Amino acid sequence: MTQLTHNANSAHSISGAFDIASVSALTGRVLISIIFVLSGIAKISAPAGTIAYIESAGLPFATLGFAAAVLVELAGGIALIAGYRTRATALILAGFTAAAALAFHNQLGDQNQFVHFFKNIAMAGGLLQIAAFGAGRFSLDGRNR
Repeated sequence: MTQLTHNANSAHSISGAFDIASVSALTGRVLISIIFVLSGIAKISAPAGTIAYIESAGLPFATLGFAAAVLVELAGGIALIAGYRTRATALILAGFTAAAALAFHNQLGDQNQFVHFFKNIAMAGGLLQIAAFGAGRFSLDGRNR
């Protein structure tokens, strides 16, 4: 069984250093993380506007929500890129993204909000895939394999 698994995996390798699954996993983690890192930076650059937006959605403790969002987006985005505690990080980001969809993009009659809602849901789905299958070889998690 081990030999079959090894042979099936080696079919995806061009050389010992290049493995399409590992490169795809890294690329996917980076691409899905960019929105979190950039959003966290944007929040830091305009805290008053972000806090007002949280308040306008009717959520309590807007300042605490702001701090939590910045922490989740920046720390989670960076951890996901690095592949550090990837499965747990992806689960946290998936929950955060689904909660943001429900809290901020719930006016589905508005075409823009409809698109944002399902963009968040799709991102949560991608993050659940990362949680299910892990970071791959090119990660802090994968270096111990």
